[in-house]
Amino acid sequence: MNHPTFCRITHVSFLVLICTASCLGFEDQKLSQGQTVYVSVYSNIFTAPRAIPFSLEATLIIRNTDMSESLRVTTIDFYDTEGKLVKRFAETPLVLQPLETKYIYLPGKNAAGGLGANFIVRWTAAREINVPIVECLMIGTKSGQGISFISAGMAIKEHAR
Repeated sequence: MNHPTFCRITHVSFLVLICTASCLGFEDQKLSQGQTVYVSVYSNIFTAPRAIPFSLEATLIIRNTDMSESLRVTTIDFYDTEGKLVKRFAETPLVLQPLETKYIYLPGKNAAGGLGANFIVRWTAAREINVPIVECLMIGTKSGQGISFISAGMAIKEHAR
């Protein structure tokens, strides 16, 4: 193999390794002392070709990924497609111990949120910790057909003490 070909192969292999590592989450761990997290919720979607509503059950999942520190979830608010508050789920703060998971379940018949529904989740910690995983799992079955997918939360604001 000649030198230019070897360099191209090595360069491509290196790029694939970097892309694979970042896609699998092998990047620097993000630390934070608190965030506001936006999570898309699809309480119903439409099926083709006639845009028939397909109701989905939704489960908001909050995972404390820190192995030594707890975090406090201060807000879990559910908004509909028009941005109106439908329900507050955390009347008092929830404490998640290290590696603990909490969830909120929305039944499939609760299509109040619509296609553009979302959760706003606010959390804080006493010091910088691993950022929790906040996601929503949607699942539904109808006429022997099933669908399921996850919507990852996105931090829209960082909080500092």
